Amino acid sequence: MPASNGYRSEKGSITLDGHQLTITNPSKPLWPEMGITKLMYLEKLVQLSPFLIRHCRDRHLTTIRYPHGIHDKSFYQKNCPEPRPEFVRTRSDGSIDYVVLDSLPTLIWLGNLACLEFHASFDLADDPQHPTEWVIDLDPSVEEEPRIMEAAWLVGEQLRGLGIESIAKTSGATGVQLIVPLADRLSFDELRSIGLFVGGYMTQKHPKLFTVERLKKNRGDRIYFDYLQHYQGKTIAAPYTPRARAGATVSTPLEWDEIRQGAQPRDFHLLNIHDRLQQRGDLLAHAPKQALRPILDFLKSRTP
Repeated sequence: MPASNGYRSEKGSITLDGHQLTITNPSKPLWPEMGITKLMYLEKLVQLSPFLIRHCRDRHLTTIRYPHGIHDKSFYQKNCPEPRPEFVRTRSDGSIDYVVLDSLPTLIWLGNLACLEFHASFDLADDPQHPTEWVIDLDPSVEEEPRIMEAAWLVGEQLRGLGIESIAKTSGATGVQLIVPLADRLSFDELRSIGLFVGGYMTQKHPKLFTVERLKKNRGDRIYFDYLQHYQGKTIAAPYTPRARAGATVSTPLEWDEIRQGAQPRDFHLLNIHDRLQQRGDLLAHAPKQALRPILDFLKSRTP
């Protein structure tokens, strides 16, 4: 029978890797501005699956569910939804039983539950003390920030000046994160001390563009250089996660030439991400690991 908002309530089933899944309300609009229904979303998740799973499988997963699409109510989910199929694995951490996102059937099961965003922990589930990358989050203080790519470029240049190569990715919302794969076994505290050093320098060099002020009300229109969020137990929008925004944007790693040319987060979305991945692949997968221990040792030598 027709549902109250115009789509027809229906269900079907598909078989993935030998597992049968029930798909409910495939015609339900999830991103109405982009014309993306649940069935279309699940098709896009199949295309994204090798990349999204790669960056989530070893981490604690938090999803954001929008049962009736992006313009209706939503809620965060850390604990595995119940009932769950037998193929869905979980990983316990304290009182939370996390979904292990390690297979296409699990991803599609979550997609059918209208999990529209996938946020992965900074720390690995099996080694929470030692992150595999250093992350700087550039967070605009205003909704529309045309300087965000300029800011990313400047921070990337500064890191290169320190001998550090990074990969920038859009958050899928308004910000950009710079990711540095690590060759050294460092702690979150050690990485935050490097972040404080770089962030402090950037705010001194570009005081009208950057701030390390935590309180948003005190930032004005400056871009927040967030080095504090990189912390055990905190999460980040996973690479290649969709975002529940009108443009169906996707968190996307970029090449530095794209950043220099002024690419914007809205340029990368569910309707074009597959073509991009076919052409460029996963820019994070083969990014060389960087040695940050010498910088940390230098900073320690300056401490009285």
